[in-house]
Amino acid sequence: MAFEVPKEVVEKVYEAVEMATNTGKVRKGVNETTKAVEREQAKLVVIASDVSPAEITMHLPILCDEKNIVYVYVPTRKELGEAVGISVGTSAVAITEPGNAKDIIEDLKKKIAELKK
Repeated sequence: MAFEVPKEVVEKVYEAVEMATNTGKVRKGVNETTKAVEREQAKLVVIASDVSPAEITMHLPILCDEKNIVYVYVPTRKELGEAVGISVGTSAVAITEPGNAKDIIEDLKKKIAELKK
């Protein structure tokens, strides 16, 4: 179940994904993201809201909750793909090593926890 994410939080998420892509490690795509969550390597999971059919990513929030991994929704696959440095859209991304995005990710985790309440 997607929850409403304010624009400024979404922008921070994209910034964190870009920074982690450049200075840390990021897994792209639903399969890679799922593996990172199952192995408890993900520090933050980002899911695109415009995935069709929705069943493609429906398991991710449940899995993240089970493994106690923070996840957040962003509006589009296209922008998520751009943030992770690929020319096509991606349905999901897992940040496994934050690199220089560590502080942003910690801040995002607090904001996301507030949004879910």
